[in-house]
Amino acid sequence: MSPQPEPFTLRVPEDAITDLRERLARTRFPDQTPGPPWTYGTDVGYMRGLVAYWRDGFDWRGQEARLNAFPQFKVPLHGIDLHFLHVPGNGPAPLPLLLLHGWPGSVFEFLELIPRLADPARFGGDPADTFTVVAPSLPGFGLSFAPGQPRFSVEAMADCLIGLMTDVLGYRRFGAQGGDWGSFVASRLGWAYPAHLVGIHLNLLPLRRDPAMVADPAPEEHRYLGELAIWLKEETGYQWIQGTRPQTLAFALTDSPAGLAAWIVEKFRAWSDCGGNVEAVFTRDQLLANIGLYWFTGAIGSSFWPYYARLHGPWPIPEGAAIGVPTGYAEFPREILRPPRSLAARTFIDIRRWSAMPRGGHFAAMEQPEALADEIRAFFRPLRGQG
Repeated sequence: MSPQPEPFTLRVPEDAITDLRERLARTRFPDQTPGPPWTYGTDVGYMRGLVAYWRDGFDWRGQEARLNAFPQFKVPLHGIDLHFLHVPGNGPAPLPLLLLHGWPGSVFEFLELIPRLADPARFGGDPADTFTVVAPSLPGFGLSFAPGQPRFSVEAMADCLIGLMTDVLGYRRFGAQGGDWGSFVASRLGWAYPAHLVGIHLNLLPLRRDPAMVADPAPEEHRYLGELAIWLKEETGYQWIQGTRPQTLAFALTDSPAGLAAWIVEKFRAWSDCGGNVEAVFTRDQLLANIGLYWFTGAIGSSFWPYYARLHGPWPIPEGAAIGVPTGYAEFPREILRPPRSLAARTFIDIRRWSAMPRGGHFAAMEQPEALADEIRAFFRPLRGQG
């Protein structure tokens, strides 16, 4: 018998909020490294303002209410209590869609996107394009974490979530969409469980990152390999520490809310289409809702585990394997890496839609929810009725 989901409402204890404010009041800031702000990491001046707002101006209860406006559940699955949003589609034939976040994100990324998918007519769209949206907190992240529970690789996440969709919720055929680790999980599902996937839509391409992968690169491949070399040299320090010593880093970020915020907000600035001003794209409330979920759940250490698993195990898509389910890709201009279609086609052999987006970056669901929703609807439109 399949486990039964139980309704869930997020309510952080008041004493946890008080403890957070007291810790923020005692923050000990480092000095500012000489040179332009943000050159060597998170800017001290920016953090002073963010910490002060988090302590005295931020309304966590308001952010809780935003999340609690969506139907939420927990279900025992694969040794954890898996948290997920389950939002019925408002239309004649909703297509089930598994919506997958990554690191350092959470289900808070999707609060503007989900209504556009579940009720497109409300936003001027066609009700025939509606989805029933299932948006889990990835195993080991946020509300899908409890101390002492098993750790999850991408492969283990895919195995857990196929159980959620098919055994628990009864969706034998569904679509999947993801960015960051969510794109890895969606791709793994497309490879390991193709009979259940109508299609997968990605806003990051999870390709192997080897600058020597092409012997005689075409111009677009040459451009990408140059970007990749810079990325591997300058931007992957977080991957190495999270992937080699996740437990050590977890002490600092579980104990210091300012440290946690600095670790996460630097990525939202560096990876978004913000022109160097992170609050040009995200409000402080959006940033702190996501950071606060990591803080209150204590899940930051567990969220590092996919990096450890990737560095110490095989790539989630086996060497030489091809993903044959229909695939769509939205290429946002400030995504961390933008492989050309020629390289993507080696792994994804049925690319049905490839869209170069005018604006946006790594956190597309938060940065450009309307544009991403339009792309998801357009990709899945011809695939409906194939379940």
